[in-house]
Amino acid sequence: MKATKLLVLLLSLAILLPNLFVEFSTRKFTYDTTENIPHNKVGLVLGTTKNTVSGYLNPYYVYRISAAVELFNSGKVDYLLVSGDNSETYYNEPISMMNDLIEQGIPEDRIHLDYAGFRTLDSIVRSKEIFGQTSITIIS
Repeated sequence: MKATKLLVLLLSLAILLPNLFVEFSTRKFTYDTTENIPHNKVGLVLGTTKNTVSGYLNPYYVYRISAAVELFNSGKVDYLLVSGDNSETYYNEPISMMNDLIEQGIPEDRIHLDYAGFRTLDSIVRSKEIFGQTSITIIS
């Protein structure tokens, strides 16, 4: 019985400690409001599908577009790099996001598209290696 309790405790710690480490070590780099966000030339909008499988608007999509508009309009970013999946003929995250950003008043010449942001890591690496950015605001 003691061995089982010890095993449960160790497994719990193995799950909890890495999460706590990430939470506390990244706290100074995450923001809930725009006031404290430092200015960056580019805001990287990470791709996601506009609609859920059941056809409803994806809240992650809605919040990312809203955050991008708010950051642009408040002068926290000068340009938006819209990164997402474009691997299928009738599926194009960057174009969908660009259209919604333009609809909300973002000038088209301030939006750049990355069609190969298949994963978050791809989008971030490409922002540096392809688009030449060394400091970005990640909008997720």
